[in-house]
Amino acid sequence: MPSRSSDTRPKASWALTLAALGTLLFLHVPMWIIFLYTLTPEEATYTFPLPGFTTKWYGVALQRPDLWRSLTLSFQVAAIATVVALILGTFAAAAVYRSNFFGRESISFLLVLPIALPGIVTGIALRTAIGGLDIPFSFWTIVIGHATFCVVVVYNNVLARFRRTSATMIEASMDLGANSFQTFRHVVLPNIATALLAGGMLAFALSFDEVIVTTFTAGQQTTLPIWIFSQLSRPRDRPVTNVVATIVILITFLPIFFAQKISAEASDTEGETK
Repeated sequence: MPSRSSDTRPKASWALTLAALGTLLFLHVPMWIIFLYTLTPEEATYTFPLPGFTTKWYGVALQRPDLWRSLTLSFQVAAIATVVALILGTFAAAAVYRSNFFGRESISFLLVLPIALPGIVTGIALRTAIGGLDIPFSFWTIVIGHATFCVVVVYNNVLARFRRTSATMIEASMDLGANSFQTFRHVVLPNIATALLAGGMLAFALSFDEVIVTTFTAGQQTTLPIWIFSQLSRPRDRPVTNVVATIVILITFLPIFFAQKISAEASDTEGETK
């Protein structure tokens, strides 16, 4: 196996470095401001510098039963939507990659469309369809709504992995007497495992903090993002809202971070074996 060559790419110019730093600050400073105001000792004051520091709002937030109900609901919805997305996204990617049929590119476009459309358009469409079928809005309608865009994430990850996987491996497995299930279990699944893991993590993160589609499909249910949105009209609860927003940032950051690491490591491994 050839050794990895040293990186000979030129260093970035100071202008490019400043541009990258400015972009990072633009994206992340608002999140740090939210964290900063979780430490304010006063309820409805947004002054800088802070009049003091306290961590009491974390204890107040963790004692709110309505928060725990919303947090539990969001975890349940995200978990089930992710499982549905993993199944449907994998099957769809396999069908598009392995089969040559009329309208294949159109099918691929329609699968990706839900995540490209504005959330409010998807939400209105889902609400109209669910209402037209006389389906009561409940936990399961939220899952259906979230699965529509979670499928796209899994589909894109798995399809990209299929396209980087040699088709001769599957053909060799079938030629050696393996049936379809054995080929999937011993050849296909190990090759797409990291893509499934990364796609599942991204799908969970997207579902957990989704608010627009949820608003149209939730009925009387209150997920954590909807709970946060409802709290914005209560100025005296702002520190608690900031605490919960910080928790959401951490919960969604971890799956995205690990998904990116897994995808990068898988790409590096493929590059070394070529």
